[in-house]
Amino acid sequence: MRTRYFRIKEAVPAGGWSLGPLLDGQGQELEDPTAFTSGRPVHAPVGLRIRLRETGRRRDFNLAGADRTPVVHVKMAALLEEYSPQEVQLMPVSIQGCRDEYRVLVATTLIRCIDDKASEAIQVWKPEDRRPDELGHYRDIVGMRIDPSQVDGAQVFRIWGWSDALIVSEHIKLVLERARLTGADFEEV
Repeated sequence: MRTRYFRIKEAVPAGGWSLGPLLDGQGQELEDPTAFTSGRPVHAPVGLRIRLRETGRRRDFNLAGADRTPVVHVKMAALLEEYSPQEVQLMPVSIQGCRDEYRVLVATTLIRCIDDKASEAIQVWKPEDRRPDELGHYRDIVGMRIDPSQVDGAQVFRIWGWSDALIVSEHIKLVLERARLTGADFEEV
């Protein structure tokens, strides 16, 4: 039986809180917050913090700041460490009123696996776009599909060329759903 994969998206119910960007120990925004969504291990500064943009109901899965860095409750962190320890890095982060309850989640595996033909529509950065840092990466994807034969059994990963997408296997999805964690929606890819 073929393994299915899902993109984790943030489910934001009415009355939910909103998290600002990652801050260093001195309260300054990080110089390169995209490192946390790059699909590679991160050397994070000590004392990571997040300010609340809006107060409200807490969730177990959150995307923080404009870079959409995953921030998870320790319950979710423990499950990810148990079922995919080689593919995740979890770093303590302080959030107002939630001391020691949350972790920044970094997927440490990056896989080139988008199925261009099976996806509804894709746009790739071209030389005429004048973005040499993005050349060859995906500019936009509608109805993204991946080629599971390229994944090689990974449970949690980022996609090369489209680091916006945090992907989990069906097994991880089921583990998280059984735990009744809040804040995560799953879209099959």
